[in-house]
Amino acid sequence: MEAFEEEIESILYMCREVSVFKIPPLKKNEGHRAQEWGDLGNPLWKGRMRIIEKGAGVTIKLEDPTTGVFANAPYDPAKPSVEGVLDSSRYFVVRVEDGGRKAYIGMGFLERSDSFDFNVALQDYTKRWRARMNPPEAEELTPSPHLPAGPKKDFSLKDGQTFTITIPGKTKSTQSNALPDLFGSTSSNTSGGGASGGAFPLLPPPPGR
Repeated sequence: MEAFEEEIESILYMCREVSVFKIPPLKKNEGHRAQEWGDLGNPLWKGRMRIIEKGAGVTIKLEDPTTGVFANAPYDPAKPSVEGVLDSSRYFVVRVEDGGRKAYIGMGFLERSDSFDFNVALQDYTKRWRARMNPPEAEELTPSPHLPAGPKKDFSLKDGQTFTITIPGKTKSTQSNALPDLFGSTSSNTSGGGASGGAFPLLPPPPGR
């Protein structure tokens, strides 16, 4: 049964016509530019392109309607074989392979919508590949980066401990050992006639609570 499933092919995307170009060697580490490929209106080859998923792998196939397969480009999300150019969203550099030999070619789409769908198909497969390589069970064991690391600190007052609040302009300090006072309640001696303006704001609760 497993061997039978590995032979099933799924077409992730198909474009009826793409253009292939011979590209010059990359002189700088700045990326490729389609304008450096010469006359874009006179490609090296034109034909159909399909993204085929078979078993656990994906291949970009360039196919000639009369002679069959023109070139194959195995797609590995860990080592992507497709790179966009810097000056257009319709052109890509693709690494094709044949019997262990590798070469880089330029590939272009007639419409931007076609290149967009091509990108989406590869992105969707990459997401499924990452989910297969990193199952949810493993992600649950990984601490979230948004949560503070380490044990929580206990900021509550222990029996017999007090805290002191100094009021600007006053010479006396108020003491309390009641935890609710940390959250804004006031004691009876802060609302009497000796305190102008009524109750005073307490310090905000310490971080981590």
